[in-house]
Amino acid sequence: MPFEVKDEGGRRRLRLDGRWTVAEAAVLEHRLRETARRGRGELVVDASGIEAMDLTGAWLLHSLERQLRESGGRVEWMGGRPDKLEFIDRTETGKDKDQRSASGSPEGIGGVLDKLGHIALHLRGGALDFLDFIGEVTAGYGRSFRSLKRLRLPSVVRHVYETGITAVPIVSLIAFLIAVIVAYIGAQQLRRFGGEIFVVDLVTVAVLRELGVLLTAIIVAGRSGSAFAAEIGAMKLNDEVDALRAMGMDPVEVLVLPRIFGLVIALPALTVIADAMGLAGGALLSWYLVDIPPNQYIERMQGAIGDMTFWVGIIKAPVFAILIALVGTLRGMQVRTSSRELGRLTTVAVVQSIFLVILADAVFAVLFMELDI
Repeated sequence: MPFEVKDEGGRRRLRLDGRWTVAEAAVLEHRLRETARRGRGELVVDASGIEAMDLTGAWLLHSLERQLRESGGRVEWMGGRPDKLEFIDRTETGKDKDQRSASGSPEGIGGVLDKLGHIALHLRGGALDFLDFIGEVTAGYGRSFRSLKRLRLPSVVRHVYETGITAVPIVSLIAFLIAVIVAYIGAQQLRRFGGEIFVVDLVTVAVLRELGVLLTAIIVAGRSGSAFAAEIGAMKLNDEVDALRAMGMDPVEVLVLPRIFGLVIALPALTVIADAMGLAGGALLSWYLVDIPPNQYIERMQGAIGDMTFWVGIIKAPVFAILIALVGTLRGMQVRTSSRELGRLTTVAVVQSIFLVILADAVFAVLFMELDI
């Protein structure tokens, strides 16, 4: 008998025996339904005789307990309530969160420090994951460059095409329009001082040193960084990454390295195109708004370009490409269970890659200022 109900002094006593697992669920569910239907008043449950209980058996007892309480009855547990029922309570109602917020988290300055501590631990874990991933990628490139066959050049070429060539129209358009805006605002301000000619210097230096590479990196982060995370994340959900491991192939070598190498090639090339389109946009607006003809614009532009003005932007491009590709592929490899997590990590990949690109650009600005470049 899995359980037995007895009347003891006006109270009913439910003694549980035997195994409460999925194998006995059909019989148990029917009998428990009858017990719940007749249940009124106080019920004392003795679970000391249970030999084995899985989550299915625990769920049946949890349902019985809820039905009795909803019908106005009262349930007491002799010898303590089983832990699995407590687990079901926490899963259903999130009591852990409520308890932490109500009693576990201190108020005032203590609460602020507690939250800062949780944030610090989260950031520490993320930084360690990132460093571990960088180590795997570095080791993978060390193996690949010893044998060009392991570099997977056809895959690299495909990613150069997808991240570079197909991005040329949007990068060109954005660079052209931003340069036009910069030239327009600069002309409006410099006209007050009779210095319209310096619009050429402003556009040239801004586009070549900062705007060309920065705007290109942000566009690529939103376009290709999200694609990296989504593609690899979908492969994780479909168990394709596990299939690669089962075939004796390294997923980092197959999926991550070609994407990083392809983007490192594509982003500097896109930066050159963005620089050219930005200078063309500045020339067009200068001719239309400030009456600077193209030949004079080119002469002034050549005078504004220093020895390192162009190379400052080009030096940044591979670093930005590595950051974007690392974040995108890392977040894709971290997808585990659901399409919701895939969408979340894809968004995280875009936000973090753009943040790291801007942070790296600030570091470069300080470095170049200290080097007087």
